[in-house]
Amino acid sequence: MVRALVVADEVVEQLYDVSVQRYRPDLVLAAGDLPWAYLEFLSSALDVPVVFVPGNHDAAIPTVRRGLGGGLFEAGLPVDAPRPHGCLNADERVVEVAGLRIAGLGGCVRYNDGPHQYTQKQYHRRARRLARRADRAGGPIDVLLTHAPPLGLGDEPDPCHVGVEALHGTLDRLEPTWHLHGHIHPYGHPRPDRTVGRTTIRNVVPWTMLDVAPRDAHTEMLHALRRVG
Repeated sequence: MVRALVVADEVVEQLYDVSVQRYRPDLVLAAGDLPWAYLEFLSSALDVPVVFVPGNHDAAIPTVRRGLGGGLFEAGLPVDAPRPHGCLNADERVVEVAGLRIAGLGGCVRYNDGPHQYTQKQYHRRARRLARRADRAGGPIDVLLTHAPPLGLGDEPDPCHVGVEALHGTLDRLEPTWHLHGHIHPYGHPRPDRTVGRTTIRNVVPWTMLDVAPRDAHTEMLHALRRVG
């Protein structure tokens, strides 16, 4: 089992303290709309990998390139590493961390001009790119980490909190064990988990501890063959 501390949207004071070490996670997953300083603190205090996707209120993250000498450059000029420091951005990527394969898709459906907002059509293109990268990476996906939920599965009717239509196809194609998201604040009313196929969807605002069993690629291949047969 991989023990994950999962956070989103709201800073939790009991986690923003060195006593957070008592939870002893193997990694931190962050589903967006959290101060960079909060994620950097968790990375430093826990000394474990922190994987995140940006939320709709997060600042734009510059695209930097690593030069031949190892330095980072933006538009040809040397720059510091983008914040949050010590954290791995999984937006539209598949990363393997702490024995888990994690696919990420940040932001929310567009309702103003924020840097991490997309139309439903744009989300379909982003989701297709993510699925292709998952195919190239090989092996099963353990966690789909997004900021917003799928359309009609734990979202809200107002324009700011409508779900992502393209995530339905992503769940069908990737079949992650867990789909973890934020964006929808419970306001004291816990949101129940939802199930799509073999995937459990969980609203993680403001935080949760989660044990994830990594899926074995060989076992998954046998499962797929039996399903086809």
